[in-house]
Amino acid sequence: MPSVPLIAIVDDDDALRNSLDNLLRSVGFRVHGFASAEAFLQAQPAPETACLLLDVRLPGMNGLALQRQLVAAHGSLPIIFVTAYADDDVRARALAAGAVAFLSKPFREEDLLAAIEAALTQS
Repeated sequence: MPSVPLIAIVDDDDALRNSLDNLLRSVGFRVHGFASAEAFLQAQPAPETACLLLDVRLPGMNGLALQRQLVAAHGSLPIIFVTAYADDDVRARALAAGAVAFLSKPFREEDLLAAIEAALTQS
Protein backbone atom coordinates (compact mmCIF):
# COMPACT_ATOMS: atom_id res chain seq x y z
CA MET A 1 0.00 0.00 0.00
CA PRO A 2 1.50 3.38 -0.98
CA SER A 3 2.19 5.75 1.88
CA VAL A 4 0.11 8.87 2.31
CA PRO A 5 2.11 11.94 1.20
CA LEU A 6 3.38 14.27 3.91
CA ILE A 7 2.78 17.95 3.28
CA ALA A 8 4.85 20.33 5.43
CA ILE A 9 3.59 23.84 6.12
CA VAL A 10 6.01 26.59 7.17
CA ASP A 11 4.09 29.74 8.11
CA ASP A 12 4.17 31.87 11.25
CA ASP A 13 0.40 32.53 11.07
CA ASP A 14 -1.14 29.95 13.43
CA ALA A 15 -4.65 30.41 12.02
CA LEU A 16 -3.51 29.83 8.44
CA ARG A 17 -1.39 26.82 9.43
CA ASN A 18 -4.38 25.30 11.25
CA SER A 19 -6.72 26.03 8.35
CA LEU A 20 -4.35 24.45 5.83
CA ASP A 21 -3.80 21.49 8.16
CA ASN A 22 -7.56 20.88 8.37
CA LEU A 23 -8.05 21.22 4.61
CA LEU A 24 -5.18 18.91 3.69
CA ARG A 25 -6.09 16.25 6.26
CA SER A 26 -9.70 16.34 5.01
CA VAL A 27 -8.51 15.30 1.53
CA GLY A 28 -6.24 12.56 2.85
CA PHE A 29 -2.76 14.03 3.33
CA ARG A 30 -0.53 13.78 6.37
CA VAL A 31 0.47 17.26 7.55
CA HIS A 32 3.21 18.70 9.72
CA GLY A 33 3.24 22.41 10.51
CA PHE A 34 6.11 24.67 11.54
CA ALA A 35 6.06 28.31 12.70
CA SER A 36 9.52 29.09 11.31
CA ALA A 37 12.12 27.95 8.83
CA GLU A 38 14.45 27.12 11.70
CA ALA A 39 11.85 24.84 13.31
CA PHE A 40 11.43 23.02 9.99
CA LEU A 41 15.19 22.57 9.59
CA GLN A 42 15.63 21.44 13.19
CA ALA A 43 12.94 18.75 12.78
CA GLN A 44 14.67 17.51 9.60
CA PRO A 45 11.45 16.34 7.89
CA ALA A 46 12.64 17.14 4.33
CA PRO A 47 13.55 13.55 3.32
CA GLU A 48 9.99 12.30 3.92
CA THR A 49 8.22 15.52 2.86
CA ALA A 50 6.38 15.17 -0.45
CA CYS A 51 5.64 18.90 -0.77
CA LEU A 52 6.38 22.06 1.21
CA LEU A 53 3.95 24.97 1.57
CA LEU A 54 6.07 27.98 2.43
CA ASP A 55 5.47 31.62 3.34
CA VAL A 56 7.92 34.27 2.14
CA ARG A 57 8.04 36.39 5.30
CA LEU A 58 8.92 34.44 8.40
CA PRO A 59 10.60 35.29 11.69
CA GLY A 60 14.33 34.66 11.31
CA MET A 61 15.18 32.96 8.01
CA ASN A 62 12.77 33.98 5.25
CA GLY A 63 11.10 31.60 2.81
CA LEU A 64 13.40 32.39 -0.11
CA ALA A 65 16.48 31.64 2.02
CA LEU A 66 14.92 28.35 3.17
CA GLN A 67 14.13 27.48 -0.45
CA ARG A 68 17.77 28.09 -1.46
CA GLN A 69 19.03 25.92 1.40
CA LEU A 70 16.62 23.09 0.61
CA VAL A 71 17.38 23.15 -3.11
CA ALA A 72 21.10 22.92 -2.31
CA ALA A 73 20.59 20.05 0.15
CA HIS A 74 17.70 18.08 -1.35
CA GLY A 75 17.44 19.25 -4.94
CA SER A 76 13.94 18.27 -5.85
CA LEU A 77 11.68 18.99 -2.86
CA PRO A 78 8.57 20.56 -4.44
CA ILE A 79 7.85 23.96 -2.89
CA ILE A 80 4.66 25.98 -3.18
CA PHE A 81 4.78 29.53 -1.86
CA VAL A 82 1.59 30.67 -0.12
CA THR A 83 2.06 34.29 0.82
CA ALA A 84 0.53 37.72 1.31
CA TYR A 85 3.76 39.27 -0.03
CA ALA A 86 3.37 38.63 -3.71
CA ASP A 87 5.40 41.32 -5.42
CA ASP A 88 6.67 40.46 -8.90
CA ASP A 89 10.36 40.33 -7.90
CA VAL A 90 9.79 37.85 -5.07
CA ARG A 91 7.50 35.74 -7.26
CA ALA A 92 10.07 35.69 -10.08
CA ARG A 93 12.91 34.72 -7.72
CA ALA A 94 10.90 31.91 -6.12
CA LEU A 95 9.81 30.46 -9.46
CA ALA A 96 13.29 30.82 -10.99
CA ALA A 97 14.68 28.84 -8.05
CA GLY A 98 12.24 26.01 -8.80
CA ALA A 99 9.04 26.70 -6.88
CA VAL A 100 6.11 24.76 -8.32
CA ALA A 101 3.64 27.60 -7.67
CA PHE A 102 3.35 30.98 -5.99
CA LEU A 103 -0.12 31.61 -4.56
CA SER A 104 -1.19 34.94 -3.10
CA LYS A 105 -3.26 35.01 0.08
CA PRO A 106 -6.19 34.81 0.04
CA PHE A 107 -6.29 31.96 -2.46
CA ARG A 108 -8.90 29.47 -3.55
CA GLU A 109 -8.66 25.99 -2.03
CA GLU A 110 -8.97 24.54 -5.53
CA ASP A 111 -5.87 26.45 -6.66
CA LEU A 112 -3.86 25.15 -3.71
CA LEU A 113 -4.98 21.55 -4.22
CA ALA A 114 -4.20 21.79 -7.95
CA ALA A 115 -0.71 23.12 -7.14
CA ILE A 116 -0.13 20.28 -4.66
CA GLU A 117 -1.27 17.74 -7.25
CA ALA A 118 1.16 19.25 -9.77
CA ALA A 119 3.95 19.16 -7.18
CA LEU A 120 3.30 15.51 -6.33
CA THR A 121 3.15 14.58 -10.00
CA GLN A 122 6.39 16.46 -10.64
CA SER A 123 8.24 14.70 -7.85
